[in-house]
Amino acid sequence: MSDPVSITFLGGLGEIGRNCAVLETDGRRVMLDCGQMFAGDDLPGVDAVLPDFEWLLESGGGIEACIATHAHEDHIGALPHLLEHLSFPIYGSPFTLALVRHKLAEARVLDRTELRPIADGETHDIGPFTCEFLPVTHSIPSGLITAFHTRQGVILHSSDFKLDMTPVDGRRTDLSRIGALAADPGIRLLLADSTNADNPGSTRSESEVGEVLRGLFAAHAGRRLIVASFASHIHRLQQVADAAVATGRTVVTLGLSMRRNVTIARELGVLHIPDHALRDIEDLDELDPREVCIICTGSQGEPRAALTQMAQGRSKWTEIGPDDTVIFSSSPIPGNEAAVAAVRNDLARRGARVVHSGQIGVHTSGHGKAGELSVLHSVAVPEWFIPVHGEYAHLVAHAELARRLGMPDERVVLCEDGDRVVLDDDGITHTGSVGGDHLYVDGMVGHLGSTVLGERRILGDDGFVAVVVHVDLEGRRILAGPDVVTRGWVEQPALVAHEAAVADAVAEVVETALADGDTGLDELARVVRRAAGRVVNDRTRRRPMIVPVVREG
Repeated sequence: MSDPVSITFLGGLGEIGRNCAVLETDGRRVMLDCGQMFAGDDLPGVDAVLPDFEWLLESGGGIEACIATHAHEDHIGALPHLLEHLSFPIYGSPFTLALVRHKLAEARVLDRTELRPIADGETHDIGPFTCEFLPVTHSIPSGLITAFHTRQGVILHSSDFKLDMTPVDGRRTDLSRIGALAADPGIRLLLADSTNADNPGSTRSESEVGEVLRGLFAAHAGRRLIVASFASHIHRLQQVADAAVATGRTVVTLGLSMRRNVTIARELGVLHIPDHALRDIEDLDELDPREVCIICTGSQGEPRAALTQMAQGRSKWTEIGPDDTVIFSSSPIPGNEAAVAAVRNDLARRGARVVHSGQIGVHTSGHGKAGELSVLHSVAVPEWFIPVHGEYAHLVAHAELARRLGMPDERVVLCEDGDRVVLDDDGITHTGSVGGDHLYVDGMVGHLGSTVLGERRILGDDGFVAVVVHVDLEGRRILAGPDVVTRGWVEQPALVAHEAAVADAVAEVVETALADGDTGLDELARVVRRAAGRVVNDRTRRRPMIVPVVREG
């Protein structure tokens, strides 16, 4: 019997982001991606959501390496946090590692790892596995498919992918090699991206977006052009730059990540902009606005991003006006729709023309739709299949697609965050869950628990009511108060009467509790909370946070 291989999914199965899995055999572990998820409006004050590393750390860590399939935050964003606890080398393409290097240096953990570059088609012995790396097309350069050659056969991980026959850099997903692996030795298990599994057809080629951009640049001649895109979407930036150069415009980058990524990509030869066509933002005033294209961050309405600053009139570099055309070369990520709409409205108020993907094809996805997934399955012909990377509905849609293509139902395995499966001579078996909880990061505070987040949501929705009482426990009497302080609960003039009602109710129950005898500060605080909460609910039907403060003396 060959040694079994276990796979533990720490994130990415049931949400968009936090992609992270651990492959293990004979007690030796390799991590596949280590990503984060960005927090939505339902997580106030949270900067990032991480995979649940508790199982990994409590079981001794033991990560021999991490493979970074590409440089999107949902695949590399949690590396700085894990490297605070463990030390291991990171494998990835040169471009991926360049962005990882910057991230780790910024977090001051670069000395806890070694960055090991991978080229297309190379094979490396990583931990207990022989790993073969294939090129894959996505919305960021140099992504990699990983074929793990194990004693249980080949485990193929698609990474985020699409099948683009005319990619900007000519680097296609290597279906030929996948087919060769399927023929010999065969693909035992396929782990494949599910993000667009519920969308029929195929994604448009990235090169088609370039044609649309060139048309827009021609149609808006004589106006300053501002293009907002993801700073990591180097292929999109290439097409924006090509359109700018072809129409005699100078490219100016705005936003720290945009400027950094353009510099790195040019140094590595994955982005080509002539020196004469690229200027610093500091030189903007010297240029004719009609001959400028600003490429900036902020396509998702991020509060501190360059485009948001311009839309709100707070940019230190430029002002938006009627002679500007702003192109959103992206689609809003689910949850960001309201923020993006707010930026568009602010731009419109300043007189700018706004162009976005809802009007014209200035964006295409980096994830394959159902038609492309069908091709992957048909080429790979896996014996077993686990859909990964996506919300649960995406995973279900991908599982159904595999069954329609003829895979036996029992060989299609649905998993969620925290699930652990074992691949052995008999196939795949669920062996339970290791947790899969979300870890919340808030600036330098560290990990937040659900209690703090719950309190923040309450404060954001209904405000707070604080009641302060000073008591003499020995004399069994109130020395001062109750004083009621509120924020965000109700408006004046009704507030005065509501606060007075709370104070009266609290005074009555505290006096009763003190008169009854042996009552400590903790019990009095509970009495105050109940009394204040009852009045607040009866009078306003709202649920602000009740903060009882009972002090002695």
